[in-house]
Amino acid sequence: MAVLKVIEIMSSSKKSWEDAAATGIAKASKTLKNIRSAWVQDQSIVVDKGKVKEYRVSLKLSFEVV
Repeated sequence: MAVLKVIEIMSSSKKSWEDAAATGIAKASKTLKNIRSAWVQDQSIVVDKGKVKEYRVSLKLSFEVV
């Protein structure tokens, strides 16, 4: 039987929401082992002078506790 823990992280990107999620997972995987899934809880953008400046995501990551 596996035991999983869930944490919440926030990540951003100047390219897209998908890149923001991928960047967050890549960064988290440097210190968290056995990441099993990620759930995009929320998305937002930063707008400056009518243009999208930054994409942001809030992610819930689940990983196995060994």
